[in-house]
Amino acid sequence: MNRNTKINLVLLLAVAALAVLPLALGLGDHKEEPFTGADAQAETAITELDPGYEPWFSPLYEPPSAEIESALFALQAALGAGVLAYYFGLRRGRRQGEERATARQEAADRATAGVPGESPADGA
Repeated sequence: MNRNTKINLVLLLAVAALAVLPLALGLGDHKEEPFTGADAQAETAITELDPGYEPWFSPLYEPPSAEIESALFALQAALGAGVLAYYFGLRRGRRQGEERATARQEAADRATAGVPGESPADGA
């Protein structure tokens, strides 16, 4: 197993642990909604500190249920991941294409010069 594979496996295990451990250890069992988002927690903290606080803005769209809100958030995350994966794949493909084109050009240059390969005088 090479070094990159080991690093990928360790990262995968770390992500799995971050997802499973809070559920397995029962973190948040004492709360009414154990795993609420940061927005809901901030709203709760603000109303505890200043009960008369009025927000400056209201949401443009309020989903009818928490499940739909979670689904929209997951869709947004998936779209973002897809865009990033496309970008990095495109960059890698371009780099590989440039490397292949360079290798072909070098082979064509050697063929036209009548040199079948590198000679020991080239420092190889």
